[in-house]
Order: sequence, then structure tokens, then C-alpha cells
Amino acid sequence: MKNTTNYLGPFLTMVFLFFIVGFLTVVFQQFQKPLESAFLGNVATIKNTLSILVTFTWFLAYPIMGGTGSKWVDAFGYKKTLMRALVVMVFGLVLSAGSAWVGTMSNPVIIQGIPLGFFVFLIGSFVVGSAVTIMQVVINPYLSACSVSGTSSIQRITIGGSSNSIGTTLAPHFVAGIVFGGMAIGEININQVILPFILLAAAIIVVILVISRLSLPHIEGTTNETGEVLEKSIWSFSHLKLGVVAIFCYVGVEVAIGANINMYASWLGGSFEQRASSMAMLYWGGMLVGRLIGSTLSKVSAKVQLTVTSIGAIVLVLLSIILHNPWFLVGIGVLHSIMWSGIFDLAIFKLGKYTSKGSGALMIGVVGGAIIPLAQGMMADAMGGDWAMTWWLVVAGELFILYYALLGSKVKQSA
Repeated sequence: MKNTTNYLGPFLTMVFLFFIVGFLTVVFQQFQKPLESAFLGNVATIKNTLSILVTFTWFLAYPIMGGTGSKWVDAFGYKKTLMRALVVMVFGLVLSAGSAWVGTMSNPVIIQGIPLGFFVFLIGSFVVGSAVTIMQVVINPYLSACSVSGTSSIQRITIGGSSNSIGTTLAPHFVAGIVFGGMAIGEININQVILPFILLAAAIIVVILVISRLSLPHIEGTTNETGEVLEKSIWSFSHLKLGVVAIFCYVGVEVAIGANINMYASWLGGSFEQRASSMAMLYWGGMLVGRLIGSTLSKVSAKVQLTVTSIGAIVLVLLSIILHNPWFLVGIGVLHSIMWSGIFDLAIFKLGKYTSKGSGALMIGVVGGAIIPLAQGMMADAMGGDWAMTWWLVVAGELFILYYALLGSKVKQSA
């Protein structure tokens, strides 16, 4: 595919939308504990499992809605698909606000002490997650395909990832400082979520209006034309198929470290336990730093970047296991920062008119962010609370990413 147009304006638009994706993803994760306090006070035994459902329903949207996103791109084009996704997002944000409104009413108990408002919030989480899924079906291949002078495809995706990381970094401060005003968990009133979510919905409406006036050209050769029959199954491309598994492993180990490093540190006790919250913060901060660095690597191929970072991650996890020191896991944040862009760039390489469908297929793999951390926690419970050995699960994920970089990403057939 030959690109002669400089897509700087559309590129910056996608970078901004990637910020929204990261921001809202972490905003909803930050509501796990507040929802537990507000809605699950009468639940005796499974509070933690229920609160994790907020994140689970979000990630569940990826395998369910990824195909819908690629169909919309083929049918409506990039711009109209984005606008439809943002409309879905507004609906989900209003639903999330509505959960609090339901909570101000009689809020009837539906199942074993779990009130209706909690389920409304879970639906809102799934709907916003669906919108984010469809947006990423557009954003990632668009960043890869639209040429900007002086940049490579992986560099553009990494720049988008940097914007995403800025959103994930700001989100916890938004929830703790703005939504709940620094209040202790036990003092939280669920009514406080109504205004922030309504304001977020209003902000997204403004974004929709702005995008409706922007020129987001359709990039030729990245989708199938209307009425065109695709001769091959999207799953016939082995480098894409294995890319879905690599995305599953990557998102899974990324979230596992970010979510469970504090559990590991607390289990070890002593000075590690005292610094547990700092470890998670520094891990995610490393993701931002790494993506900012990665955005300058225009001359290093995706294969080389993915190979080097996966080897480094394997070494650091092994050191953490052997030395019983979670600080080694913190350093993996920098290495994980460019894995998404590396895997994505390799997986959609030479897909041509199958690119949009390939992007949608890759979204299926994001469900690893729900499954691998949960499997790690179950493994720890099965081993009597011993977290050290559970990191072998992360080693396995990193090993598959290395395999994909070296062998699995080889293009055996192209479009």
C-alpha cells in the first residue's frame, strides 16, 4: 500500500481518542472498592469477587464486540464508526450515573443482598467497554496505516499508547480527588458519581460534535469494499491468529503485574508490604515513561523491539521469583510499554483489505486482562496464599510473546 498523503490531523485526533480510552478504562477499574462499599455492605462472603466483576464486564466487551467494530468499519468507514462508538459511550456513561440514581431510590435487592444499582453499573461498564473496543478497532489500524512524515507505523502506535498512558495515570486522581474528594472508602456516598459521569457524557458529546467537523479520510486498502467478497477467512493468516494469542498473553501479564504486585508485596511483608501501593504506581508510571521513549524509536523494527523487551521481562520475573523481591516486577512496566504496539503492528502486517477485520479479531485477545490475573489469584489461593510461584504464569505469558516475536509473527501468506 502506497501512502502519499500526510495524515497529521487525523493522527492527532486518534492520539487524543487513545487518551479517552486509557482514562475511562482505569476510571472504571477504580470504582471496584467504592462500589463494594456503597452497594455490597450486606454481602457476607464474596465481596471481592463481585467487585472484580466491574473490570471483568469491561474486558468481556472485547471478545464480544471486536467483530462488531470491524463490521462497522467496513460498512460505514472509520469516521462514522468512531462517532457511533462515542454515542454508545455516552449511553454507557449515563447508565453508570443511573446506577447511583437507582441507589437513591428503594434500590431493591435482586440476589442475595446485591442491590439493583450494582447491576446497573455493571451494565454501564460493559456498554462503555464496548464503545472503547470499537474505538480501538479504528484507532490502532488507523495509526498504523496513516502516514506522518518522519514516523514509522510502530512509532505512531506507540505515540498513541503514550497518550493512553497519560489517561491511565490521571484517572486514579480523577476518581479519588474529584469524584470522591479524597474521602475514605467507608465514607463514600454513591450519589457522588452522578454529576461526574454526566459531565463526562457531556464532554464526549462535545467530542462527537468536533469529530463530525473533522476530515478523517478513509485509508484505501485497509478494508474490503462494499459488496466485495473476501476470499479467505481472517483466521487463515497465521501471524494474525497467533497475534491474538500474543495480545491475550500481553494484556493478561500486564494487568496481572499491575493488579497483583501489591498482593505479592503484602504477602512478603516487612518493607515490601509498606511500599506495596508505591510499587503499583511506579509500574504504571514506567509504562508511561517507556511509551514516551518508544515513540522516538522510528528506526527499530517491531520485531526487534518485541524480542528485546520480552527477553528483559522474562529475566526480571525470574529474578523476582528467585530472590523474592517484587521490585524487579516494577521495572517490567517500561518493557511492557511498547509490547502492544509491537504485537499489533506485526499482527496486521500485509493484511490489506483484511486489516479492519484483523484489528477486530485482535480485540478478542484483550480478554486476557480479565482471565490471567484471576487465574493467578486462584493459583495463590490453591497454594495456601503463596504468591511467589504464581509468577511462573507470567513467565509463561512472556515466553509466548518472545516466541511470537521470533517465529509466530512470520507472514506465511498475505492478502
